[in-house]
Amino acid sequence: MDVELEKNNKSNENIINNENQKINNNIDYEVTVEKQNNFLDSTLGKTINTALNVGLRYLLPDVIEDQVIEIKDTIITDGFKEGINKTIESAVDLGKSALGIVTGKFDNISQIQKAVEKGGLLDTISDGIDLGLNAAKRSGILPSNLENVIKNGKNVLISNIESNIEDTLTNQLKGVEKLNRYINNWNTYYKQQNFSKMELEYNKIKEKLEELVPLEDTLRKAHQVENLHTLIKNRGQDFNLSEEEIALANKLI
Repeated sequence: MDVELEKNNKSNENIINNENQKINNNIDYEVTVEKQNNFLDSTLGKTINTALNVGLRYLLPDVIEDQVIEIKDTIITDGFKEGINKTIESAVDLGKSALGIVTGKFDNISQIQKAVEKGGLLDTISDGIDLGLNAAKRSGILPSNLENVIKNGKNVLISNIESNIEDTLTNQLKGVEKLNRYINNWNTYYKQQNFSKMELEYNKIKEKLEELVPLEDTLRKAHQVENLHTLIKNRGQDFNLSEEEIALANKLI
């Protein structure tokens, strides 16, 4: 199986490199509401949402909870919509990391780190807060006095979000290391045809995947394990798989 994984990964790396080149040469993304929702539902999106909520509560301690949530939701839905568009339009140096800002999916951790750097996600957050405040003011849910408080405390909001993102990235790095260890363990037990231990590692893999930002290269390896594990399990733990069956399991990723 390791040989099959290696062949598949090399092929996928070539595809990614080609796509990255196309993106670097000509960034032309259709930023849809659905894609933006994908980002807001992602690990990074939820991190920003939570940090923004905590920051606003800190700046507006005397404002009722429902109003704080309404202001926060307007910043997220209206402000980030325009902020993401603005970032993508000027994201010539971000390459495929720019697409991750929209979809919440990245090829690897380094792409996330690049997306967070100046000119990327943090600037999107800054622009999004300004645009969201304007939208909240136009809709009548943000009085001028609260708008001034939030604008004066904008650096507090951004600092809190940046800190939470850094914590998330640290946890993601640790999570990816564990996931790769589980995948390697599964491969070891696969060679030994020890299905009970394969099952233990498989369950760890599935659990860890739910905690991680979708990383394409890691997901490919995990889904290769998932497909082969399911195939063996459905065949009554029969390890006598043909080359065609193994190839098909890898193609279904």
